[in-house]
Amino acid sequence: MNLRTRIKICGLTREADVDAAVEAGADAVGFVLYDKSPRHVDLARAEALARRLPPFVMPVGLFVNASDAEVDAAVAAVPQLLLQFHGDESPEYCDRSGRPYLRAARVRAGFDLLDFCARFANAQAILLDAHVDGYGGGGKVFDWSLVASAAPLPVVLSGGLHAANVIQGIRQLRPWAVDVSSGVESAKGIKDAQAIRRFCDAVREADARCAASVA
Repeated sequence: MNLRTRIKICGLTREADVDAAVEAGADAVGFVLYDKSPRHVDLARAEALARRLPPFVMPVGLFVNASDAEVDAAVAAVPQLLLQFHGDESPEYCDRSGRPYLRAARVRAGFDLLDFCARFANAQAILLDAHVDGYGGGGKVFDWSLVASAAPLPVVLSGGLHAANVIQGIRQLRPWAVDVSSGVESAKGIKDAQAIRRFCDAVREADARCAASVA
């Protein structure tokens, strides 16, 4: 059983926000390498921000239907980068680089988590997000009951999370990790250090409640 939920803070654009995420205890930080997102950073910026990370905090690059060359360039610039595919990428595309990756799933009625896991069996984890128009996170919560079945791969819960609802999400789904972006922002792409800390504290409270329930 997963007794410590990992935390990813996504959509970072500023040094202060990277530092705040690290200080609050985040396990990973995400850089959006998708130019249509308001949280987009170019590769040089992502590389500079990733250099601020201490050991054991993972940089994650979010891609949407990127070219092979774009992914290869990102990996060359940030060698420790974990890939996150958030578009229409096929299993063959995701597997091409031979590198660890997360595959985002856009959840709505009729979504079959077991089938999705079977198709992307080589993923490190499946990131569950709300189905919205366009690509990338929409800051919307999906119906968590749609993924009630246990998954054969680790699950990252995303979509409209914040300090006030993440405890319920963790207790209901027991994900391997949670991913937050808009829920810790003062404006798009601008994180709030106190909101990040409240979110991380809420995750730890959820873990403590889960542990107590099985003690």
